[in-house]
Parts: sequence; C-alpha cells; structure tokens
Amino acid sequence: MKFNVGGPDRIFRAVVGIAIIAAGVYYQNWLGAIGIVPLFTAVFKFCPAYLPFGLSTNKKSEAQ
Repeated sequence: MKFNVGGPDRIFRAVVGIAIIAAGVYYQNWLGAIGIVPLFTAVFKFCPAYLPFGLSTNKKSEAQ
C-alpha cells in the first residue's frame, strides 16, 4: 500500500477527526463516530478516496 496522505494533510485530518469525536461526546450523539474516518486516514497515511482521482499529498521522499 502506497502512502498518499502527507504531513500537513495528516495534521488537518487528525485535528478534524478529534474535533468531530469530541463534538459527538459533548452532544452525546453517535454521529461523532464519523470522526474515526479522518483520524484513521491520518494514522495510516492512506486515503481510499484519493485512489480513483490519482491524488496524493505525500512527497515522493516520504513514499514507501
């Protein structure tokens, strides 16, 4: 699996994911579970939605 999520994109996804989860906990709503998606894409450096479009925010030097 090639990594396609780069540094700034990972940070943004992690912050958004944590914020969505926190909002779900605060409002006691199960929709906060949606925050798991951006959080996982930040942790695993892979976004399946980028594949069909051939997008990547990962620099070539970071790719493995």
